[in-house]
Amino acid sequence: MNWVAPIKDEETLQRFKEALREVDDKYYILFEIGVGTGMQLQEILKFKNKDIRGKEKIEASIGTKKITRVFDISEELQKIINDYTEGKDPDAYLIQGHTSSQTPLSREQAYRVFKSVGRDMGLNSIGAQTMRKTFAWKYYKTTNDIYYLQNLLNHASPSITYRYIGEKPNVEVVLRKMTPEENERSRRLLYKDGNGKKRMEAIIKLFRSLEKELDNPANSDAFYGKIDCLLEEVEELIRNFNNTK
Repeated sequence: MNWVAPIKDEETLQRFKEALREVDDKYYILFEIGVGTGMQLQEILKFKNKDIRGKEKIEASIGTKKITRVFDISEELQKIINDYTEGKDPDAYLIQGHTSSQTPLSREQAYRVFKSVGRDMGLNSIGAQTMRKTFAWKYYKTTNDIYYLQNLLNHASPSITYRYIGEKPNVEVVLRKMTPEENERSRRLLYKDGNGKKRMEAIIKLFRSLEKELDNPANSDAFYGKIDCLLEEVEELIRNFNNTK
C-alpha cells in the first residue's frame, strides 16, 4: 500500500482540482470540501444539499466512536458550495453516484477517480486521506497549532498528527503545551516496569550498532544517506529538547 501524503505545492494542488473538474464537477466539489474543512471522505458523501448549503459551520461525526466535531466553512468555500447546489433538490445527495441516481457516490469510486487523476499527474501518493491531510498540513503551516489539529482529527497525541501531515515533531512546542495530567501520565508510563529505561537502552543499542556499521566498506551510499538523515532529525529533536524550559 502506498503512503498517502498531503499535496503541499499550491500550483500542484490547483492543477489537481482542475483535473478533477474535467472528470466531473462533483469530484471537484468533493475535494474542495475535504481540503477546505478537514472532513473525512465518507462523512462528506453522507451530506444532502440542505445539510451544507448556506452553512458557516457543520457538525459531523468522526472515527469509529462517532465523536462529534464542528468544521468551519470559509466564505470562499460557501460560495463554491452554493453555486454547485443552486436550483438542486435540497433532499438530494450533494455528491450523487449518477445524475439520475438517488444514492450518493461510493467511497470506492471517489478513491478510484482521485487515484487515477493523481497517477496521470505523476502523483503516486494520492488516496482517500489526501484531502484531509492537505487541509491539516496547510492549517499547521499557517497557524503552527498542532493541538487544534490533534483535537479536530481525534488523534491520541501530537506525534501522531505530526506523522499524519508528514512533518517533523516540534518537541519544544509539544513540551510547552503538555498539561499537568499528561505529564503525570508520562511519568507513570516511563516508571512502569522500567519502560523508560528500556526504551532508552533500545535507542542506545541501535546507535551503537550503527556506529560499528559506519566502518563497513560493504555499505552502499544509500545506507550513509539514511544514517545522515536519521542523525539530522535526532539532532534537531535534541536541540528543541534542550531549548525547552
